[in-house]
Amino acid sequence: MYEGLSNRRDGERAAGPAAGAVLRERGVGAVAKILLVEDHEEIWDFLSRRLKRRGYEVVLAHDGEEGVMKARTSRPDIILLDMNLPVLDGWSAARALKSDAETARIPIIALTAHAMSGDREKVIQAGCDDYHPKPVDFSKLLTQIGAALGTPSAP
Repeated sequence: MYEGLSNRRDGERAAGPAAGAVLRERGVGAVAKILLVEDHEEIWDFLSRRLKRRGYEVVLAHDGEEGVMKARTSRPDIILLDMNLPVLDGWSAARALKSDAETARIPIIALTAHAMSGDREKVIQAGCDDYHPKPVDFSKLLTQIGAALGTPSAP
């Protein structure tokens, strides 16, 4: 499942087909931009490759502090945020993003290994808009991304 991993950690981007009506501000043919904030190489490599194949532009950040900075500078349409991150954890990053007028409206889907009763409510209270437990169910994640972007399904 994780074969052919790359060692890139440079925020490589890819463009693909149009992502849907949510991107009207950027114009016709715009691509949904996803900020993926994840520190485990196997997970970010797997998700970024799969998302790019689906036509999304993917911006990578490998800790919470970098994620907050890239959210402010790259203006993503949605953020996939690991909650257990170095430097600044996902809980603090979500609170920082939602308290900043520049990033407050960006939907955040929490990616977390915390799958106990009440964990979904905790990530929502931290400012996330949705919750996806690990291991990642890519089909379900695509559905959640489409719902957050206001598109009937992922591209």
